Amino acid sequence: MVLEFYTKLKEVLLQEERLILLVVIANEGSSPGRMGFKMLVTKSQMFGTIGGGIMEHKLVEYAQTLLDKPAFEPFVKKQIHDKSAFKDQSGMICSGQQTIAFYDCDLAFLPVIEKIVTQNNDFIFYTDKNIEINEVKNAACYFKESIGLVQKLYIVGGGHVGLALSEVLSKLDFEIHILDHRDNLNTMNANRFAHFRETVDFEQIENHIPDGDSVYVVIMSFGYRTDDIILRRLVNKNFKYIGMLGSKEKIATLFKNMIADSFDENQLSKVYAPIGVAIKSETAYEIAISVATQLISVKNRN
Repeated sequence: MVLEFYTKLKEVLLQEERLILLVVIANEGSSPGRMGFKMLVTKSQMFGTIGGGIMEHKLVEYAQTLLDKPAFEPFVKKQIHDKSAFKDQSGMICSGQQTIAFYDCDLAFLPVIEKIVTQNNDFIFYTDKNIEINEVKNAACYFKESIGLVQKLYIVGGGHVGLALSEVLSKLDFEIHILDHRDNLNTMNANRFAHFRETVDFEQIENHIPDGDSVYVVIMSFGYRTDDIILRRLVNKNFKYIGMLGSKEKIATLFKNMIADSFDENQLSKVYAPIGVAIKSETAYEIAISVATQLISVKNRN
């Protein structure tokens, strides 16, 4: 999550020369935004999330107004998810609270980003003065973030099962990416559990999911046609795990057609399909638990 986020931040900063970086530096209770969640905001672009909902919408608009003003020093805003709170109400009612740090980033921030994305640094320190690498100098530290290997989960399909799986795995050590090709999908907009949400073209899905031994891919798109497009473009990539939701009959037909089109049968045999463990799951949450169990098993396998 860290390296990918800062790679994107570098790209956007080079384009727009100034942006606002929002970082969740603390959270308590049932807060939708957890420590380490990040979001970049410009007048025309957003990336990442600080928890979604009306709170995120409100703070994005606020961050955009800051871009019309002179440069500012870092500051924090507390958001309490309780409408009975005397102040700092977020507009959400899920209880808990979170604190977000605001950083004004211009081109002078590029050397720090470069260190994050190109060097094997251990930690990023978010302070009341700036963002520093590996040590804090003359500043109070808000939050210390490790730049280590993380398990990256790409859920291709932002429907109800994708939402449920995001919620289940948000309690575990996965960096969650949710991808769909449909604009303004309600279940995507409601997904406050994923670290990254993105609308993409499934015909180019391979460009949005990197190879890697810590990368897990779950295909659960809208139907057979899109599943077919996605699997054909991903099956030959190197992942720790790739699985697909669907009935045995659908998967058998899909595999048969791919083999007829010269796809490698041995490569297809590596796809977990039907996805999940056999617990006779029916509801979205039961399916999510089934899939999560399989992912944990693969992750912990020596």
